[in-house]
Amino acid sequence: MASRLLPERAAAIRIGPRAAVVIAMAAFLGLVAFFWPFVVAPGTFGSNYAPPLIFGVLLAIVLCVVVSEISEGGINSKALAMLGVLSAVNAAIRPLGAGTAGIESVFFLLVLAGRVYGPGFGFTLGCTSLFASALITGGVGPWMPYQMFGCAFVGMLAGFLPRATGRREVLLLAGYGSVSGYLFGFLLNLSFWPFSLDPNSSIAYLPGLPFTEQFQRYLAFDLATSLGWDTGRAVTNLVAILLAGPAVLTVFRRAARKARFQAPVRFTRRDG
Repeated sequence: MASRLLPERAAAIRIGPRAAVVIAMAAFLGLVAFFWPFVVAPGTFGSNYAPPLIFGVLLAIVLCVVVSEISEGGINSKALAMLGVLSAVNAAIRPLGAGTAGIESVFFLLVLAGRVYGPGFGFTLGCTSLFASALITGGVGPWMPYQMFGCAFVGMLAGFLPRATGRREVLLLAGYGSVSGYLFGFLLNLSFWPFSLDPNSSIAYLPGLPFTEQFQRYLAFDLATSLGWDTGRAVTNLVAILLAGPAVLTVFRRAARKARFQAPVRFTRRDG
């Protein structure tokens, strides 16, 4: 009886074993791309700006491979239609908040959709939402693959959150949305930190330092320059999910039941 009270999970996009391996490899490359200041010193490739550009291109290629792998045999027309609608909605509402005190409206639907429709859908929605938003707002640049990758993992991890129901589920998602707001900013700042400050600053990147000292400098940089912005993002996620989360979850689950994602195909024999 208790199991019937748990919310439904409708995997709109199925992740097969091969896709899971590709995502795991992409996650590893993504971590290397974000933490490149601790791995590759600026100037190693002939230019101080080469590492983020190179890793940005690699991330874009990896994202295309992952989305292609997820989509191959794992997404049907109904899931594709839902993905298109939510990507368009996210792309349309993002400019309403981005740039004002760190308010980011894109994570709200991303977290809830990843929760209801599964990690594969959340990963793909994060990629397509940021890509569509960049095209609309003119935000295409070397930072875009990093933003797409960060949002992809925000949506994917929402699909892996533990089971919960009712108010506990909303609180769980609100807490996750808040934490992911800080983690997203923490990761994105790594892509440009080595070039944003005077090298003589106590919180600037300094090639050759041990990892612990370098990481302490980055923590100080992140707190000094990004804490307010990240807090705006985290508070936006928290409030939006607490206020509108229950209604949106209900709508998403009702749509999933009607669409019957990944419903088995049955053939019946006709006599005569």
